[in-house]
Amino acid sequence: MMIKLSAKNICFSYQSTEVLQDLCLEVGDGQIVSLVGPNGSGKSTLIKCLDRILIPSSGEVSVDRTNLLSLDYLDLAKKVAYVPQNSVRVFPNTVFDVVLMGRRPHLGWQGGAHDDEVVWEVLNLLGIEKFALTGFNNLSGGQQQKVLIARALAQETGLILLDEPTSNLDIWHQIDVMEILRDLVRKRDLTALVAIHDLNMAARYSDTVVMMKKGRIYATGKPENVLTCENLEQVYGIRANVRICDDIPYVIPLTRLPLPAG
Repeated sequence: MMIKLSAKNICFSYQSTEVLQDLCLEVGDGQIVSLVGPNGSGKSTLIKCLDRILIPSSGEVSVDRTNLLSLDYLDLAKKVAYVPQNSVRVFPNTVFDVVLMGRRPHLGWQGGAHDDEVVWEVLNLLGIEKFALTGFNNLSGGQQQKVLIARALAQETGLILLDEPTSNLDIWHQIDVMEILRDLVRKRDLTALVAIHDLNMAARYSDTVVMMKKGRIYATGKPENVLTCENLEQVYGIRANVRICDDIPYVIPLTRLPLPAG
């Protein structure tokens, strides 16, 4: 398996609070890899360090063997696309213009006919072309999330980082977003790294699950090998049943336990 993303010995602190501790991660090409872990485990911080929204105090991040810390921000945006958490956003633009922002790394602020073609292609791919001239702020949360994914696709990178892409969405839109993501990875030679809280969504749609605990990677592997009763007890402090259905593990929480030490 070829390695798309490599992070080595990543450390990051918010002032005196250490969040990521000598973290190492490899992500295979053409996969959906989910980052899971309790609040405060460092999932979102890691995503932001990989995209240089935050700068690690030490360590190295590379994509396709290119050191991302050596690139300027426009060249970085040709390698990595980022989809932020689903929260309240205000874009005084049409959907078309928001997606067109994804083309900036290629031609600066002045777009051309090819850029328009790319935007229409991704709008059609995600089934939101009918909203092209609609104001972004007039869309529902699920529709806005698709627009932000479309903007990331318009960057034409091989790697997309998504920070809680299904948060604050109802179950229909959660499944819709994850189905779209899985189809994109399969059909467009993409790799996706997703920070996500919903363990069952992670189990259903991921090729690999990375479980984090207090700024470190606790376990990594196939969903059925990571989402075990023992790991859930040690990392989340819960007792749960894990049932396998169609080769997919499903987590059924039963009760909380005293938070594990360490």
